[in-house]
Order: sequence, then structure tokens, then C-alpha cells
Amino acid sequence: MGMLSDDPPNVDKGAPTWVVTFGDLMSLLLCFFVLLLSFSEMDRQKYKQVAGSMEKAFGVQRKVRVMEIPKGMKIIARDFDQEIIETRIRDDLGREIDEMISSELSEYKDQISLESSENEIVIRLMGESTFDSGKDDVREKLKPLLVKVARVLEKDHGHIVIAGHTDNVPVHSGPFKSNLRLSTARAAAVAEYMLANSQIDPQRVSTMGFGEYRPIEDNTTARGREKNRRVEIVLSNLPPVVRPQTLNSSRQ
Repeated sequence: MGMLSDDPPNVDKGAPTWVVTFGDLMSLLLCFFVLLLSFSEMDRQKYKQVAGSMEKAFGVQRKVRVMEIPKGMKIIARDFDQEIIETRIRDDLGREIDEMISSELSEYKDQISLESSENEIVIRLMGESTFDSGKDDVREKLKPLLVKVARVLEKDHGHIVIAGHTDNVPVHSGPFKSNLRLSTARAAAVAEYMLANSQIDPQRVSTMGFGEYRPIEDNTTARGREKNRRVEIVLSNLPPVVRPQTLNSSRQ
């Protein structure tokens, strides 16, 4: 029978050597993703829109109990499609307006703007860029811009509102007895010219005149009055126009 040894068994000290390399790799990955996060910007509103689109696309809902397997109508929901259309139209309009301003309309660069929100796109023509004072005849120099805007808008199916606005200076001469009548006539003139030079469905177009009652700036300054004298072309996300059936077809 052998004697028991007092020496402890041989045991490796420390972790295996490969763990050091693995730890370095994990540290580098952590730093990399922290760096990406620091450079990124999270748009919560945009995230909610995309999440809602995917939720509708795949039929995820918790309000109504159903026995069938959840399913969506399309891989991409309709509101996501509309967002893509908005982006395309906004980019096309922005490019067209920038090109016109840089080449032919440099004198009006501070009077023409394009703005967009979640529900609409607004082309704003301010001051005397579109009309001479007190008149409703579209300036010849602005007609090519209106044609380009109309050619872009005819690609979509949204509702187009053309709204006329004025400052608070009363009308003293000319065929219009008030700012309200003048703003209405100017909106109609822009609409008629755009319809005559494009394939926009007339049923998509509405005109409005607000006169001096919806200012965007203070009328006490010359610059404010210039901005308030404006025509706005608004593309909104309303459903496509549904044409009513004719009388003959309804009788069949």
C-alpha cells in the first residue's frame, strides 16, 4: 500500500489564454456599438409611424379577439406607401424649385419656399413673386415654375388646395373691392393656369381666398406684409377622388 503524498495536485493557474483574446474582442464590439449609438439620432415620431405600418402589415392587434391566424393585406401598409410618395414629391418639388431659383428666379429666392409636415406639403409664393400689386394676372416669369410644380403634382392622387392671402392694407383701386375678393381671384388664376398646363385631375383641385384674415407675420412691418401677401399650393393626404357613376350607368 503506497503512502499518500502531501503535495497538492498540479492545477493550471488563471483562465485559458484564449479568454484574453475573447475578452478583448467583446470590449471592442461594445465600444463599436456605443460609438454607433452616440452618432445616431432616434426620431421617435418616425419610429412610431414605421412600427405602426409594420403592425398593420402583419395583422398584429390586441383589441379584438379572433380565431384566425393574424395576417396583413400588404407587406407594406398603406400609410407607409403614402410616406414614400410624400418623400418623392417633396424631393422632386425641391429640386425643381431650386433649379428654377438658381437659374431664372434668383430675384425671388426669398419669396418662394417649400415646407412639409406629417399631413401636407406646402409651396408658398410670397410677396409680389406671382402677381403685381392689386392684380390677379400671373406674372410671365413665374409661369414656368407653376408648370413644373403642376407636372410634379399630377403624379400623385392627393387633394390640392390653392389658397390666396393678402396683407391688411385695404384695396383702393382696381376691379376688386376687398382683399377677400382679390385673394380668391388670385387663387383661381393659379389653379386655372396649372390645370391648363398639366394633366392634373380638376376634381383634385380646390381654391380658397382668405384675404387678410390668416396672416403668418406681423402686418406692422413691410417684410411681414410681404410674407402675408402670398399664394399657397397645398398637397394634402386625402383619399383619391371617387367619381360618382353617371345617371345612365346607375339605371343599368
